[in-house]
Amino acid sequence: MNRRVVVTGYGVVSPVGNGIDKYWHSLIAGKSGVSKITQFDTTGFDSAIAGEANDFVPPPYFTSKDLLRVPRFIQFAMRASDEAIEMAKLNTESMDPYRAGTVIGSGVGSLETIEDEYMTLLEKGPRKLSPFLIPRIITNEAAGHVAIHHKLKGPNFCTVTACASGAHAIGESFWAIRCGRADVMVCGGTEASVVKTATGGFIAIKALCKKYNDNPQKASRPFDLDRCGFIMAEGAGTIVLEEYEHAKKRGVPILAELAGYGATCDAHHVTAPDPEGTPASKAIETALGMGGVSKDDYLYINAHGTSTKLNDKMETNAIKLALGKNAYKINISSTKSMTGHTIGAAGAIEFIAACLAIRNKVIPPTINYETPDPDCDLNYTPNKAVERDVKVALSNSLGFGGHNATLLIREFK
Repeated sequence: MNRRVVVTGYGVVSPVGNGIDKYWHSLIAGKSGVSKITQFDTTGFDSAIAGEANDFVPPPYFTSKDLLRVPRFIQFAMRASDEAIEMAKLNTESMDPYRAGTVIGSGVGSLETIEDEYMTLLEKGPRKLSPFLIPRIITNEAAGHVAIHHKLKGPNFCTVTACASGAHAIGESFWAIRCGRADVMVCGGTEASVVKTATGGFIAIKALCKKYNDNPQKASRPFDLDRCGFIMAEGAGTIVLEEYEHAKKRGVPILAELAGYGATCDAHHVTAPDPEGTPASKAIETALGMGGVSKDDYLYINAHGTSTKLNDKMETNAIKLALGKNAYKINISSTKSMTGHTIGAAGAIEFIAACLAIRNKVIPPTINYETPDPDCDLNYTPNKAVERDVKVALSNSLGFGGHNATLLIREFK
């Protein structure tokens, strides 16, 4: 069974704006959302900048008690899901709720809760721990909360594959619909990792940029020769996927078609990617083949593009292996140059950017691209958005542990 899977809604929380309109306008304007960290005291931290969702407002139905019990990464997922479901005009009361599922990925869940409750344990003892400790830290609770609020009783789980979590959530939801297990899937990724432990941990493995604390908006510079690490960020992206006939019957606008999904593993190292890029290229090739798209066709790639030397070089190699000479003819961009790296949410937020590029016929730029790197010699759409008649786009996500995911989005016809 190979049923068509279409996109009928999406919602976003991001450092460059919350809500689809603000997010998209910021991307095509080349606006950076990176600034000095405000969520904790950065004294002693070599990297003191991040992409914070500073204008985030929790869902209006949350009470003051809810805000204490529900951690930030779940609040993000709820807000993005509300927007996506409203856009899709999805009314679960008028459909079989067991045919509507939820998959929301996250890389780390609520590290903030772990930090706070561990201090309580040390200072006050185990009897003072919150009864909400476990529900707050379990990573699958984002999918659980969204399902509870919207009465989605179909397949429900969480993908935890580091920086590929959001992309895998979308890909596995695609399979659930394509294979007949569901008609509707609310899926994506969420992360609220601008906290001491995550920031300090990524500094310890030399993954974060430390050179631009006094000039934050210049810090995220994917594929540029002077890149020096990624920028921690937070946010969420949620997508409503639907089986085509189901969406057609409901009479809702179809925003794009999800036509292919490739997933591979480097099987190489716990953090470093396979330098040759062969496993990542196979994910691209699988997505292209599933979608019936030739490697010689014009397409846009929203790259993983983390602004780290190993990732950017490897991804460039992977694109060349998958597309051959056509790799030099297409447009590529990394929207992480503006948002920073939202970890488990990245694949979903960037999937939405690829959908919007197709819908609006505009490719967002890779900002801060100033000095070409001989090892990264493709067209990364430097610094300014360009108008292109994009009909097919790929969204790449590459996670620690060697997790590779590529999603192929096509203009709906």
